Amino acid sequence: MTETTGARSRTRRAGKGLKIDRIFTTPGVHPYDQVTWEKRDVVQTNWKSGETIFEQRGAEFPDFWSANASTIVTTKYFRGAVGTPEREQSLKQLVDRVVLTYVKAGKDHGYFASDEDAEIFEHELTYLLVHQVFAFNSPVWFNVGTSSPQQVSACFILSVDDSMDSILNWYREEGKIFQGGSGAGLNLSRIRSSKELLSSGGTASGPVSFMRGADASAGTIKSGGATRRAAKMVVLDVDHPDIEEFIETKAREEDKIRALRDAGFDMDLGGKDIVSVQYQNANNSVRVSDEFMRAVEEGKEFGLTSRLDGSVIETVDARDLFEKMAKAAWECADPGIQYDGTINDWHTNPETGRITASNPCSEYMSLDNSSCNLASINLLKFLREDDTFDVETFERVAELIFTAMDISICFADFPTEAIGQTTRDYRQLGIGYANLGALLMATGHGYDSEGGRALAAAITSLMTGAAYKRSAELAAVVGPYNGYARNADAHNRVMRKHQAANDEIRVLHTMDADIHRAATKAWDQVVKLGDKNGFRNAQASLLAPTGTIGFMMDCDTTGIEPDFSLVKFKKLVGGGSMQIVNQTIPRALKKLGYTQETIEAIVEYIAEHGHVIDAPGLKTEHYEVFDTAMGARAISPMGHVRMMAATQPFLSGAISKTVNLPESATVEEIEEVYLQGWKLGLKALAVYRDNCKVGQPLSDAKANKDDKKAENEAEPKVEKVIEYRPVRKRLPKRRTSQTTSFAVGGAEGYLTAGTYDDGDLGEIFLKFGKQGSTLAGVMDAFSIAVSIGLQYGVPLETFVEKFTNLRFEPAGLTDDADIRMAQSIMDYVFRRLALDYLDFESRSFMGIHTAEERARQLETGSYAPMTTSGSSDEDLEDELETYSQSPATTPAKKVEKAAKEVDKSGAGAADARKADAGIHSSAELLEAFSGKVNDAPICMTCGTKMRPAGSCYVCEGCGSTSGCS
Repeated sequence: MTETTGARSRTRRAGKGLKIDRIFTTPGVHPYDQVTWEKRDVVQTNWKSGETIFEQRGAEFPDFWSANASTIVTTKYFRGAVGTPEREQSLKQLVDRVVLTYVKAGKDHGYFASDEDAEIFEHELTYLLVHQVFAFNSPVWFNVGTSSPQQVSACFILSVDDSMDSILNWYREEGKIFQGGSGAGLNLSRIRSSKELLSSGGTASGPVSFMRGADASAGTIKSGGATRRAAKMVVLDVDHPDIEEFIETKAREEDKIRALRDAGFDMDLGGKDIVSVQYQNANNSVRVSDEFMRAVEEGKEFGLTSRLDGSVIETVDARDLFEKMAKAAWECADPGIQYDGTINDWHTNPETGRITASNPCSEYMSLDNSSCNLASINLLKFLREDDTFDVETFERVAELIFTAMDISICFADFPTEAIGQTTRDYRQLGIGYANLGALLMATGHGYDSEGGRALAAAITSLMTGAAYKRSAELAAVVGPYNGYARNADAHNRVMRKHQAANDEIRVLHTMDADIHRAATKAWDQVVKLGDKNGFRNAQASLLAPTGTIGFMMDCDTTGIEPDFSLVKFKKLVGGGSMQIVNQTIPRALKKLGYTQETIEAIVEYIAEHGHVIDAPGLKTEHYEVFDTAMGARAISPMGHVRMMAATQPFLSGAISKTVNLPESATVEEIEEVYLQGWKLGLKALAVYRDNCKVGQPLSDAKANKDDKKAENEAEPKVEKVIEYRPVRKRLPKRRTSQTTSFAVGGAEGYLTAGTYDDGDLGEIFLKFGKQGSTLAGVMDAFSIAVSIGLQYGVPLETFVEKFTNLRFEPAGLTDDADIRMAQSIMDYVFRRLALDYLDFESRSFMGIHTAEERARQLETGSYAPMTTSGSSDEDLEDELETYSQSPATTPAKKVEKAAKEVDKSGAGAADARKADAGIHSSAELLEAFSGKVNDAPICMTCGTKMRPAGSCYVCEGCGSTSGCS
């Protein structure tokens, strides 16, 4: 990112408030005035039914926002009834609604030294949001600045005791949280087991029984909710007497799903019969102690204890119980595992109470009856053009965002008084990031490599260090959190643990060394300022799934995740869709030292095959840079675990992430993942084995295959072979042509170009060398080959891309004013043809300009004529439509050009082609490449296959998630 001012943004004590300096904005210029805005029509359909599920015309967004980002923000975050004057129509209205609420609260609660500081804060926050540098979690966009309760938190932890009043209150509180668009988690271990007696003498129901009621409640609210599906987490301690029943609960339900499916019932997710299956609306996790894990290692017995008096009710073999956990996870992906010892060893408030549970995605872990406000930073925004990381700006941005997050607690509403009181007393925040996978790839780091882990650890350390430093500075201005005095020793002990972990980072490259140096300084200040001022916040950071907000920021990867796949499905502004190789790939190849020609060949190979295996010119030692979450070179399960372990010591909370395993994985492999997660110091872990769940909506593809199979069995086989061939479009007998004389490096020649009636190039003749010479013969043969290629539909753009920049003699000065230097005859010829026969946008994309255009660029900063900016989006979209209707007559490269022009996300498109009509998401695109169906749910809003995001799933079509943030 490029700074617009040289002023250093450092916050210092100034009277009773913060003094805020500028980072990106300019005095006297509003951030909106630095952006080009455009109107877009947002229309969303369910591709299965063809039903229009949303339509809003004329929504206003910056021109660099992608179609997907603008669609998701319009459908998810704009408030007001569609078609009414109250409906938000512009990103400006949305950002103002949120930012101005924060600024007002900051003023009211004494955060700023002056009105000028408040205005700078407003402008900087606005700039960061409009430029997709970070995003608040979804509830902020849903609720802040509206007439609804100002719920800003995405994550909640509830509490339930061993009484019927408490259990019924649990149901009510969860319902209120789901209604607000958030998720909740809780630990049921206080509820006595089914092996214990009630005071009346009867036998207790046990926690698993009460889970049924809560599951039904969540399912009902999920169906009627207006913003997102319900998300919840249920935790049970490993020493609870009902632990085996809890472990096997969802696995047994999966057996039921299989039986009902085989009997002909509709058991797909969202199917009419799936509601008969229980426990499907929650993630389950077992909370294991260090004592239990040591018993597993040593093969010892382990005691299950009474909830009433703590006595041992039953003794079990620890390894057997551990194996049952792994087997259940192998069968249905539940339960996950949470490591109680590690969680509470890093707890800043042990004097107040233990951490017993987490939010649904397992990244927020804190006191019972508490909540957490999240925000995530787009890491790729800090990678400069020269592939260096803007360390100082990243630190300043983290401080500014953290300030805003803390202000939100001042005006926030909460679903229960207990949650509100705990949150105001402890002010837990969760700053995090997205696009780590894209950053690692763009800088040439393998996700599962020492270099990749060192960079991720350094960035995470700096982020949390900057956040806690700001927390200590805020404590000096507006006071420490209410629970700090009681927990001061413990809080400062954890800060020193973070500092010690930072000292253990072993950097490998200049980039992570620079970041680590800044992190070391930050943690030094954290410890010093904390001892002096205390801290404003009990928690500061975590890594969330960043599903919907990841799309809002046009991120290529979510949270801590690696790239999902190398080829993505991309929607275009105004309609249409493309299959696009992400721009991080050519950037990574350039960083690794490959030539432009080799980069083009590799990118083209990836576009065809979806992976890098056997890509032309790519060294095998560089394959790991392009490893992905899914596909031909999927990252190993332990690769995911090691990345989590690298960043965990620098997070207040935990990490939302699922470790994916292949369908062939064994129960023993899952046991090893769980065991290593404990040894490596993780706080929580979830696994997912491909195709382990039956109740996933994969029946469309399978049903179609079954239908076709039945048809084939019923009818005689008639083998039909359809062969597609290009058709040669011959030039008319009489055609227009022009001859250009040229000289390259003192050698002279002639170029004759013939055209069709519509002006398109159809043939070339090159005269170079004496008649009858070998050179003249080669030139004649080359001319014929190019001419036939043009007539068979090979776009001129392709020839220009392949033959410009070729280097051989003769080369040097030319006699052409538009092309002063040429690296070879071919370089000159195809540059000349590009200038004569390609439109401005196409050749400008390849860096080919006339002398007049270069002169204009020096004067105005733009190559384009003042009277036009090239083809409009509408023209380009029309071109896409024309292609979709008549692919045989429109060159594919024109579609690629259209994609590059219309896609303004900033991510770019290295290679683009029209997506198959049956593909609607990156998950489906990956299936097309791999020939294997991905085990992921279908979005119940728009029918698109979702893809993983942390421990949740997110829909690329409408932004819906299965999680809480």
